[in-house]
Amino acid sequence: MARQIEKLSVFLPAFNEEASIEKTVKNVTDNLNRNVSTWELIIVNDGSKDKTGVIVDRLVKKDKRISAIHHSPNRGYGAALKSGLYACQYPWISFIDSDGQFDFSEINRFLDTQQKTDADLVIGYYLGRKVSFMRKLNTFAWQVLVRLLFGLSVRDIDCGFKLISKKVIDKIEPLQSERGAFISSEFLIKAKKAGFKIVEIGVSHFPRKQGEGTGANLDVIIQSFIDLFKLWYKLK
Repeated sequence: MARQIEKLSVFLPAFNEEASIEKTVKNVTDNLNRNVSTWELIIVNDGSKDKTGVIVDRLVKKDKRISAIHHSPNRGYGAALKSGLYACQYPWISFIDSDGQFDFSEINRFLDTQQKTDADLVIGYYLGRKVSFMRKLNTFAWQVLVRLLFGLSVRDIDCGFKLISKKVIDKIEPLQSERGAFISSEFLIKAKKAGFKIVEIGVSHFPRKQGEGTGANLDVIIQSFIDLFKLWYKLK
């Protein structure tokens, strides 16, 4: 059976990922070439203070299908996700974190699952997430709260590997979250409210070898809860 998705946009949010960004880009482009006929890759450099931006600009010069968005200063993961989502031009969009904790070769499973289920969103859930116990506990508590407030029942809200129909982005209300980690929840809540079909598949997750994530920062957590209750109040 021929695969229906032949054109795919991919973006990578990146913040201080000089040690991993080049390897991640190669992993993504190699697997795009294996799985789709037409693609673009957008790297969103969210105000990195290391050499991420320099490396990204070098990669852009090597391949016309690769482009870059540079934020200055750093605006947060939500802002990077929004810049990537709204810049994509093809009918289907995927993204992974740029820290090397995913293997983009698994995109073939996302594409096959979409074809078999006719889903509007195929979202990953971690098969053995490689983070601290406290991070896992925080994530569990967050997901319980989101389920209680919005009725969003998925195995993993925040997994950074998704395949999305561009029509979802075009139809739902514009995303608002920037500094906090609320962006994934906001996106799925609005997609569910708009009636789009969500299907989940398990994805491999590897330990971060370099750099440091920002999702466990106290100010990020506080802002996420503020955004969560603002959206609940708006939609109730």
